[in-house]
Amino acid sequence: MSAFFSWIASLPALLQVVVVVIAFGAVIALLIFLLEVAPRSGRKYTVIRLAACVLVPLLAFLFLGSVLWAAAVAAVLGGVFFWLDYRSRQGAGYLFQLVGFLTPAFLLIAIGLIYPTIITTGQAFMNSRGNRFVGFENFVWIFTQETGIRTVVNTIIWVIFVPILATVIGLAYAVFIDKSRGEKYFKALVFMPMAISFVGASIIWGFMYTARPADQPQIGLLNQIVVMFGGEPVAWLAHQPWNTFFLIVVMIWIQTGFAMVVLSAAIKGVPVEQLEAAEIDGANGWQRFRNVTVQAIKPSLIVVLTTISIVSLKVFDIVRTMTAGANGTSVLANEMYSQWKGFELGRSAALALVLFLLVVPIIVYNARQLAKQREIR
Repeated sequence: MSAFFSWIASLPALLQVVVVVIAFGAVIALLIFLLEVAPRSGRKYTVIRLAACVLVPLLAFLFLGSVLWAAAVAAVLGGVFFWLDYRSRQGAGYLFQLVGFLTPAFLLIAIGLIYPTIITTGQAFMNSRGNRFVGFENFVWIFTQETGIRTVVNTIIWVIFVPILATVIGLAYAVFIDKSRGEKYFKALVFMPMAISFVGASIIWGFMYTARPADQPQIGLLNQIVVMFGGEPVAWLAHQPWNTFFLIVVMIWIQTGFAMVVLSAAIKGVPVEQLEAAEIDGANGWQRFRNVTVQAIKPSLIVVLTTISIVSLKVFDIVRTMTAGANGTSVLANEMYSQWKGFELGRSAALALVLFLLVVPIIVYNARQLAKQREIR
């Protein structure tokens, strides 16, 4: 395989593109063969499978240059075809499709999630160099030092205020904008911050909060308003603990659009008959909203709350871009990066593990709620 890539690298640039496209097409053709052609019954497809059992080992011999490897590939391929054909009892190609679709996902999860989780968990109990077991020393540091405690408290503040406020504001937008004359334009404006990266939003709000000396022109919108009314410029991001809430405003500004879109779609799915029945029974507007609409969109509310909670737990870009964790604004993800940058690998891994443990209950709760809703349906 390395020789193949070396050969491609030796080709002219345009020819490299052609070869890569052909190789990609070959892979797609192989997947189509496994998922669509190979599982089918009939003499024609039996001949195709037989040809594959001959051609694939031949290609293996040409690429690997070994008869033993070619024989091994032929044996494995023939065994796989026989086993899958024998076991396929739930329709043509069921097991082929199962293996074909689940294997890439399983490999990605194993490489991108399971393996790093195992390595990080082990590193959390090692020293800064990763060559000596220190037990729970890194976790003791997190929950006994002022820096670690402040980081955990700030993260909890984020995960409490951001999901609740973003969901409430998004729900209000969804209710009041719904069926208005300029609904699509209003929704586009509210959703627009979701199209901005966290770093971009942080830069925008960084200008909003910028403070200059009183004898200089103010480029920050908030301080310009303060000065216009005769006040003194305020260093918004330097005053504890309010600076954390000023950072939270940025996340709420971004996530409100997501909450609005999901909840607006859920509200449109509420049966009109239920609302009319509640109105006939004498329920006012607030009672209809609380007892009918909110109960009907409860699954969507749970999804929005849990999703924004996970995003808030993992927040990094906003804090890193706007304050870098200074003035008591650091959160778990930012402190994890700071410790890693300072070559404190054990503490960084411990912070990552704490963050992981905080995210897991939310994911489990979300999965259980979705399972309950599926059972009800």
